[in-house]
Amino acid sequence: MAGTPKGEHRIGLLNGFAAYGMWGLVPLFWPLLKPAGAAEILAHRMVWSLVFVAAALLVVRRWAWAGELLRQPRRLALVALAAGVITVNWGVYIWAVNAGHVVEASLGYFINPLVTIAMGVLILKERLRPLQWVAVGVGAAAVVVLTVGYGRPPWISLCLALSFATYGLVKKKVALGGIESLAAETAIQFLPALGYLLWLGGHGGASFASDGPGHAALLASTGIVTALPLVCFGAAAIRVPLSTLGLLQYLAPVFQFLLGILYFHEAMPPERWAGFALVWLALVMLTWSALRSARKTRAALETVPAPRVEARDSAASAASDSAAAAVADSAAVEA
Repeated sequence: MAGTPKGEHRIGLLNGFAAYGMWGLVPLFWPLLKPAGAAEILAHRMVWSLVFVAAALLVVRRWAWAGELLRQPRRLALVALAAGVITVNWGVYIWAVNAGHVVEASLGYFINPLVTIAMGVLILKERLRPLQWVAVGVGAAAVVVLTVGYGRPPWISLCLALSFATYGLVKKKVALGGIESLAAETAIQFLPALGYLLWLGGHGGASFASDGPGHAALLASTGIVTALPLVCFGAAAIRVPLSTLGLLQYLAPVFQFLLGILYFHEAMPPERWAGFALVWLALVMLTWSALRSARKTRAALETVPAPRVEARDSAASAASDSAAAAVADSAAVEA
C-alpha cells in the first residue's frame, strides 16, 4: 500500500468518502418507502440486492468462486450464518429509522468497534493494551449512562453493534470478496424473502403493486442502495491503507447522528449527551492506540529484514487492528 501512486490513493479516498457518505445518508432513504413496513422493505432489499449484484457479476464474469463455495459445506454454513445475522441487522436498522430512532441506531455503529474488540478478546483470545482496556471500560460505562438516560437499555444500539460485529467475525472466517459475499448471502435470503413478498401480496398487505410505479421503483432501488456503496468501498479498500478505512468508518455514524438531531429533530437530553460523549472518548482512545500501533509497525517494517517481519508480529498488534479489520471485511453491508 505504501507504493500506491498518489492518483490511485486520491481515487481510493474519494471512493471511501462516497461509500461511507452513502451509508451515513441512508436514513433519508428508508422513510421514502412508506407505507411499506420494515419487513416488506427488508424483503425487497434482499430480493433486489441479489438481482443487482448478480447482474454486476455477469458483467465482470466472476462466477468461479460460487462453484468452490458449493463444494465447501463449512464455508457455506458460515455464509448462511452471516446471512441470518445481517438479516437481523438490516431489519432492526430499517425499523429503527422509520420508527424515529436514528440517533440510537447511529450509536450502534459508534460502539461497533468496541464490541468487535471485546469479541476478539472473548472469542479469539486476543490481548489488549492498557489503553484499549480503558476504552472498552469507558464504552461499558457509556452503555450504563445511556440506559439511565433512555430509561431502558439501548437495545437498538446493542442489537446493531452485536449483529454487525458477529457478521464481521463470520465474514473473516469465510474470506470472500465484498460483492461475492453479498451475492452468496442474498442468494440464501432470496427464497424466504420472495416467499414472504408473495404471501404478503396474496393477503393484500403488499404495497409494491398498490402504491403506484414510483413506489415500486423505490422499492426496487433498494438493491442499488445496498450494492452501490459496496462498489465504492471495494475501490477504496484496494487503494488506501486499512488504518485509513478504520478512520473513515466513523463518517457513517456521524452523518446518521447529525441527521437524527438536525433533520429528524430527535430529542437529546443531557444524560444522552453524556453517554454519547463517553462513547466518543472511548473511540478517541481506541483510534489513538491503533494509530500508534500502526506507526510502530511501519517503523519495524523499515528496520527489520523482510524474512523476519512475520516473526515480529504479536497478538497485541493483531488485537489493536481487529476493529479496523472487521470493518474492512464487513462494511459492505453497513446500514
